[in-house]
Amino acid sequence: MLVKDYMTRHPIMISPETPSAEAQKMMLENDVRHLPVVGDGKRILGLITRDKLRVPPSDLGSLNIWEISRILSDLKVKDMMVKGKDLETVGPNETLEFAAQAMIKNKIGCLPVTEDGIVVGIITEVDLLAELSDLLGGSVSGVRVTIRTPDKVGEYAKITTAIAEKGWGIYASGGVRSPKNPDTWDVIIKVRNAPKDELVAVLQGIEGQEIIDVREVS
Repeated sequence: MLVKDYMTRHPIMISPETPSAEAQKMMLENDVRHLPVVGDGKRILGLITRDKLRVPPSDLGSLNIWEISRILSDLKVKDMMVKGKDLETVGPNETLEFAAQAMIKNKIGCLPVTEDGIVVGIITEVDLLAELSDLLGGSVSGVRVTIRTPDKVGEYAKITTAIAEKGWGIYASGGVRSPKNPDTWDVIIKVRNAPKDELVAVLQGIEGQEIIDVREVS
C-alpha cells in the first residue's frame, strides 16, 4: 500500500499572498482542514491549517475592535503557514506506514505529497483511518474474531489452515503485538459465510491460542 494509491490527487492549493480570511473561507466551503501553499509551478512553499489560522486571544487582548479588525485583515497565508524545517512532506512512492509514522512522530494531521518539490497530492489522518477500516473489513458483514497467539513462526498459518479446511474464507486480517505483552500477538480476522458458533469451535481447537473477542458485524 503506497501513498500514491490513497492520497487525494489535485488538492486545493493556495498562494502565500492570499489573505488569511479568504483561506479560512476556502476551507469552510470545501470542507477541508489543510491547504498546501504553493508558488509557481505548484512548488511547495508551506502548509496552512485551520489551527494555524487561529490568532491566540493573548495577542489581541489589549487591542480595541478596530485594531483587531485591521490586524486580521492584514494577515496573509505566508504569515501563518507552516514552513521551513517545520514543514513535513512525503513522496508518492512511500508506504502508508511510513506516512503514518511521520504524522505520529511530528503530531500532525496531514502530509503534502510532493515529487521533486511539486505538490501532487495530500494524505491525511482521515485517509489512513479509512484504509485501516478497509484493511480490517470494516464495511463488510461477517464474524470478527481476535485471537491471541504466541510470537512464533507458523501460528498464523494454523488459523488460516483451520478456516480453509472448513471451506470458509478470510475476508480481512491484521495483527499487532498484544497490549503489555511482547511475547504474544493479537490477530484480527473477519470471516464471511461462517456460522459464528462453528467458527469459534474450530478456533478454540487450535492449541496454544486464545480467543479474546468474537462478534458478528453487519
